[in-house]
Amino acid sequence: MKKSFFFILFLIPFLADAQTGNTWEKKNDFTGSKRTRAASFVIGDFAYLCGGVDTSETVLKDLWQYDPLLDIWKQKADLVGPARRDAVAFSIQGKGYVGTGMDSVIATYGNVLSDFYAYDPVNNSWIQKANFPAYSGAGTYFATGFSIDSKGYICGGKRGPNQYSNELWEYKPSNDSWIQRSDFPGGVRYQLLSFIIGFDAFVGLGTNQDLYKKDLWRYSAGSNEWTACADLPGSERAGAAAFSIGLRGFVCTGTNGGMLDDLWEYNPFSNDWKIRASYGGSERKNSVAFTLNNKGFVGTGSGYSGKKASFHEYSPLQSIFLEVEKEKEIDFAIYPNPIKESFSISYRNNEVSRVHLVSNYGIKVLDERVLPNHKLSVDKSIILEGVYIANLINENGDILGSKKVIIL
Repeated sequence: MKKSFFFILFLIPFLADAQTGNTWEKKNDFTGSKRTRAASFVIGDFAYLCGGVDTSETVLKDLWQYDPLLDIWKQKADLVGPARRDAVAFSIQGKGYVGTGMDSVIATYGNVLSDFYAYDPVNNSWIQKANFPAYSGAGTYFATGFSIDSKGYICGGKRGPNQYSNELWEYKPSNDSWIQRSDFPGGVRYQLLSFIIGFDAFVGLGTNQDLYKKDLWRYSAGSNEWTACADLPGSERAGAAAFSIGLRGFVCTGTNGGMLDDLWEYNPFSNDWKIRASYGGSERKNSVAFTLNNKGFVGTGSGYSGKKASFHEYSPLQSIFLEVEKEKEIDFAIYPNPIKESFSISYRNNEVSRVHLVSNYGIKVLDERVLPNHKLSVDKSIILEGVYIANLINENGDILGSKKVIIL
């Protein structure tokens, strides 16, 4: 079956002009010290920033939580492992994961790390997980990390002087294990980026030491296959920030030898890029980026004047939330809808194996294995109020059908 995106995103209320948006707004500075090369992840309504290097060239292990409604940062429990820079981070099913990296500002004096940790925001605590096993456990840094469905991934990175990787590894938290997947086809790469649209990852850019890159590749986890995408039309770069909003990916800032502040939007349906409003702050590289409430956030990093604490919020063009045409989908029922109490999802199809419920900014809040030609009952109390997309999934990870769900 052809792999395709079958999401329908809700219409923005009172959408009079589909071209409003595409603006940056200054937010409060990061409360921790100015820094670069930190890692970030999102759990629910909050973002988290961990580690990095501060203005005294000290490698850090502190963790901070960002509340976008109050626009404030709160310090949380430090990472229990060594301090680190250029680590990877992602979130899966309500927990954040941080690992790998380098424990020194000067690589020749430091250790490349392979350790890996899970953060529980409910208990504000960390627990060590299985080490990243690549290269006989020698570790990596400058890799990119992302999560798809209920699994995490680490791609590329640097292992040491003149040692670079194009390997992709998959982490499964249910049994705390790693397996190697298909290599990144763009060659060895570090300081690369990734963003997620639907159930596919888009990975690329970065550098192989000799050349900055501008290529982008789509990874489909269900089939373990890579597909070439259109190159970034702007300058090649490394250390760029990347995030996704709805069904669009965004690439911002970075370095091509100098510092950059441009923003590019990627459309996976037309496989093309559009230039958008330049970053609201100064040019920089090695920032963190994340998405909350259909807004992109980019901050920290380093620029011409040194390390940064500033953060800016990006509001995209509202037209990206318009309904996306579907190629094909099976019919199914959700009732009642809108939902005030419990609800049911009913379907008659022998290919369906899972039901996912995804928020309108890509966070999965429900993942249930189901039987073919079945009905799934869902307790509304486990899900916050809002607009969601219900997806019916087959064993290959293909989305067979999607419907909007409103929970009151």
